[in-house]
Amino acid sequence: MRVGDQEILIPTSMVGNYPNPRWWDAGPVRDWTGDQEPPDSFNQEAFQDAMSSIVADQTLAGLDIITDGRLHGDNYADQALYYYYKRLGYDLKGGYLGFPIYSRLHAGTATEEIKRRGAIMVEQARALKRATDKPTKIQYTGIQVLAQATNDLHYDNARDRALAIAAAINEDILEVDAMGVDFIQLDEFTWPYFYEDWAIEAFNRAVQGVQHAQIICHVCWGNWGGTPAYMPDDTAAAGEIFDLTQRRGEAPSATASIIPKAYEGNMNVLNLENCGRRSDDLSGLDVIKNHPLPDNMMFWAGVIDVKSTITETAEQVADRIHRLLEYIPAEKLGVTTDCGLILLQRYIAVDKLHALAAGAELVRKQLAS
Repeated sequence: MRVGDQEILIPTSMVGNYPNPRWWDAGPVRDWTGDQEPPDSFNQEAFQDAMSSIVADQTLAGLDIITDGRLHGDNYADQALYYYYKRLGYDLKGGYLGFPIYSRLHAGTATEEIKRRGAIMVEQARALKRATDKPTKIQYTGIQVLAQATNDLHYDNARDRALAIAAAINEDILEVDAMGVDFIQLDEFTWPYFYEDWAIEAFNRAVQGVQHAQIICHVCWGNWGGTPAYMPDDTAAAGEIFDLTQRRGEAPSATASIIPKAYEGNMNVLNLENCGRRSDDLSGLDVIKNHPLPDNMMFWAGVIDVKSTITETAEQVADRIHRLLEYIPAEKLGVTTDCGLILLQRYIAVDKLHALAAGAELVRKQLAS
């Protein structure tokens, strides 16, 4: 795969939220707004130093593509939802989300036109490129996720709401793209449960006009308190906190619910959670045999279990990659963590990044011989 100015076989990258430096979470993040500040301001210097720390962890581990780690918040909900709502003009009060797995989070409320009211990932991209010369990746929360998690008091229908969010995110993406970032990722972590009838249209609107970056769509089953998640059933009522112990019924068949619908998205890379914590279910890979990847699409798979404190060995990672190679040609494959590492201690996350890179290198050497 072309990564920066190199061809790299089975490139490596991490996904989603990374454990922030604790000194950042203990203070500076509470005042950092993401907007441009003077280069000698305390918050700007702290942010750049924190980004440099996250970059160093990835670089020393040997990853091929360096990502932002979603540095902008001190917890998963802030990073994935509330940070965006503030920049889209939401009122941050609202009822509980209508998804059992996220029902302890509240929905931001749209009371007026949704539009971009401040930079979202521009400062992260600038700091990331300042901290490394390696290929870079910037990550966004997906459009379906943000639209579904909105308490809407403005738009007449969900499609209009979703397309307004997509247009706002697109403004930010185009600014990041113009900076020369190599990959831009959208995380659509509710696609496995169902696609809204506007889901692909909204995704494509968000990435419209990108000239430089390759587009990645990361699809997983969430990473919030007791995941993987499950399909709602008649024990799950919208608008209330859901007792996870009361759920009934079988979970959906993992990645089989994604393909081939995801192929309609304007993306270069489909990145699925596959061989980490979901190594028991490769149903989506079976589907690929009947619905081969489009010629212009790469497939990246999660091979690091972000829910386990046990660090994989390089050999275990290599074994997972070899399982993937039964379905995906090496020249179309990349490997990642299966989701964000934020719920782990940073020292464990560092070890897992080393295992990811070492396992991929083992496979490259085996294929070369």
